[in-house]
Amino acid sequence: MECIITIELGTNAVRVYAFDLKGNIIGSLKGYCPTFHSEPDYSEQDPDQVFITMLYVLKNLLNEMIHPKKYRVSRICFSSSMHSVLAVDKKGNPMGNAITWADNRAIKEAETLKGSSLGKRIYNATGTPLHPMSPLTKIAWIKNNEKDKFKQVSKFLSLKAYILQQLTGEYMIDYSIASATGLLNIHKIKWDADALKFAGINAGMLPDPVPVFTKAGKLSKAHQTSLGLSADTTILVGSSDGCMAILGDGVNGEGMATITVEDSGAVRVMGNKVLQDEKQRFFNYLLTENLYVSGGPTNNGGVIFEWFTRQFGDFRNLFDIEQSMMELISEASKVAPGSDGLLFLPYLLGERAPIWNANARGVYFGMNIKHEKAHFVRATIEGILYEIYSIGKTLEEHRKINSLCINGSFGSIPFFTQLVSHIYNKPVRLRQHYHSVSYGAYLLSATEMGIYASLEEAAKTVVLADMVTPDKQVHKLYMKYYKIFERLSTKLSGEFEAIAALQHP
Repeated sequence: MECIITIELGTNAVRVYAFDLKGNIIGSLKGYCPTFHSEPDYSEQDPDQVFITMLYVLKNLLNEMIHPKKYRVSRICFSSSMHSVLAVDKKGNPMGNAITWADNRAIKEAETLKGSSLGKRIYNATGTPLHPMSPLTKIAWIKNNEKDKFKQVSKFLSLKAYILQQLTGEYMIDYSIASATGLLNIHKIKWDADALKFAGINAGMLPDPVPVFTKAGKLSKAHQTSLGLSADTTILVGSSDGCMAILGDGVNGEGMATITVEDSGAVRVMGNKVLQDEKQRFFNYLLTENLYVSGGPTNNGGVIFEWFTRQFGDFRNLFDIEQSMMELISEASKVAPGSDGLLFLPYLLGERAPIWNANARGVYFGMNIKHEKAHFVRATIEGILYEIYSIGKTLEEHRKINSLCINGSFGSIPFFTQLVSHIYNKPVRLRQHYHSVSYGAYLLSATEMGIYASLEEAAKTVVLADMVTPDKQVHKLYMKYYKIFERLSTKLSGEFEAIAALQHP
């Protein structure tokens, strides 16, 4: 019996799934990796900690669920979060931690490009908004602030490119991760000369961009022995987590969009055309040469509820954050929609779409003497979802959206899903039993194996049977609160900038 293994390198977790060739799940395991915040705007991960965690989780899954049942691993397909940057030396050794998507240190570099003719050319060529999230601005920051280190850098990699190199010895980056760097011309599918010049590098300092079906070389003998895998196990370079999630939900074409609520969040559509926006509010990332995933991301998804839980949750077990989250959600469910007038702006990590303000900060607004802890829990969740609604509302200026799919760890929590349906006033479909990113990686692998003729055909086979529907009266109430949320998010722009300056004396 053959099986397909998918490995998702998420921001705070590595998820490994195994599927049979019909897409039925055989087993899954997850391991956690911390993100370090040495400064308010810094977000970093240890690349070797991510690699070791990946190996640990993969080996456990193989030993517990695959080898005892005599499955032969046919494909291992990778996905990962976007926008990470890792500098390596001539020997491929990391020169420090990887800088993640949530890192805002490159705000000056992003502001330099914003509003300039060069910035407009780069945005139109690369499809990546001009923001500190992008590797383009992060590399420019290293050039401007760590000059000695910059001179010693041999290559700038994504975390996934580093891990693939550790496994196979090959340097490569798939089209979707490459198109999220702000350095790839998505129309010509090659590194963009203007972007390279701004970053101060040449194309040789980046891995070669390759299609998502590319075989990433042979697994090293050491890892073949350690993992109990054969030399002919195919390693697929795969795609980004965002592209895999929308593929796994089967969302393609007009009328449909997908929402992800993981550590970060996003609202995405997929089609054969680039989404043009004069205000440069959306990304356009490649899945394949003629398939674009467009939309807007938020920095402040589930990671904000995790932050709230760590600060204010009641932990019976120090490491059981999921149990503490469920208890808080139970408290929140007893409070009326709208949290009796308490609003939360969730911008603890700055914000991307639609306000694109790296200086934005978190705010509780409307507190009165009657508000209790449960109100703060519910307001925190509602604030995260108001922000996600603001992305979808902006996206609807360009695309008609009749129905939504939702995925991600937080998206599968019934309380979250129902609130999304109320706030959007749309039906929301979801998959109860496993992860859309992993299922997208299964569909990509199955297409590469010839089980499906194309990714479009594979997407059409997806059935999401579970659906929640909105209450129109609750929606009307939420829209009254959302209008205040929307005004506060823009009116406080000057105050955000002032407090951010004080936080970085």
